Amino acid sequence: MEPDNIVELPDLCNRTRVFQDREHAGQVLAQMLRAYEDTSATVLAIPAGGVPVGAEIARELHLPLYAAVVSKITPPWNSEVGYGAVAFDGTVRLNEALVKRLNLSQKHVEEGIIETQEKVRRRTSLFQGDQTLEALAGRPAILVDDGLASGFTMYVAVEALLKKSSSEVVVAVPTGPSHTVQRIAANVNRIYCANIRSGISFAVADAYRHWSDVTEEKALKLFRQLSTQGF
Repeated sequence: MEPDNIVELPDLCNRTRVFQDREHAGQVLAQMLRAYEDTSATVLAIPAGGVPVGAEIARELHLPLYAAVVSKITPPWNSEVGYGAVAFDGTVRLNEALVKRLNLSQKHVEEGIIETQEKVRRRTSLFQGDQTLEALAGRPAILVDDGLASGFTMYVAVEALLKKSSSEVVVAVPTGPSHTVQRIAANVNRIYCANIRSGISFAVADAYRHWSDVTEEKALKLFRQLSTQGF
């Protein structure tokens, strides 16, 4: 039985290729989040893939868009495997079990943390500029990405956001595996996930008919376009 703070679309359960692209996924989520339209809530998109999704939500619901920069810490030989994550406020968390399984030395771990911290600082400055997340205190925050896999990066983002004393922390993602969605749900007020899937294997990309990496340049352009609209 799933927690009652999980909101999904039953018609999309255990299906693949349900979204045309990230923009379409954002539009679907915006309909699920309609209760937040024209409220004091803010949308926080995780760059880069979460920005097209978050931009659609912010545009549809007339909400301000912020960047919640979080980046996984990866070994030098595999940029897809994250053994930890660094958040916008400096929060660092390691997946100790994975560190051990990868047989990473202390030197590799420390170098990975330093490199990722620098990446997060640079991206935060690039996307936020003079904006600060202190304004989120006392306001509902909707944290958005293009999907969940292990959920570790999202978990660290939620932890960092909770320190900002938002009145309500909501996660909105187009797709995610059931076990990860339930784990995230235990740490937030509510999670909206349109396409929840169960099974042994899971890939975020399988929820999309058109999938490609979002460049930092494209994400920044979308972010700035929406910022000029005054939401």
